[in-house]
Amino acid sequence: MDEKKIARAEHKYARISPRKVEIVCNMIRGKDAKVAMAMMQNTPKAGCELMVKVLKSAMANAENNFEMDPEKLYVAETYVGAGPILKRGMPRAQGRMYRINKRTSHIMIAVAERD
Repeated sequence: MDEKKIARAEHKYARISPRKVEIVCNMIRGKDAKVAMAMMQNTPKAGCELMVKVLKSAMANAENNFEMDPEKLYVAETYVGAGPILKRGMPRAQGRMYRINKRTSHIMIAVAERD
């Protein structure tokens, strides 16, 4: 049994909350690459812009590094993990400070060829 080739691309330390990107990940998981690209380009979500770049990179990796047919590609797996949090402060009354967490994400998309 031969193993299925998978091409992946990652975007680490993306300055967007993982919660926002997870919505887009669930939307495109298992879809054809071209369909997923079209869906993301026509969806007004914050994570779509970054995910389009990562998907294009994964498709290019599949075509150039693994000689896969770009017409048969689909999104095999996609996930987002939390990166380091940038901690900032907002001045409040009586000299206090409230913390503001600026979250980052690690985005991964893997594409494979349909049989």
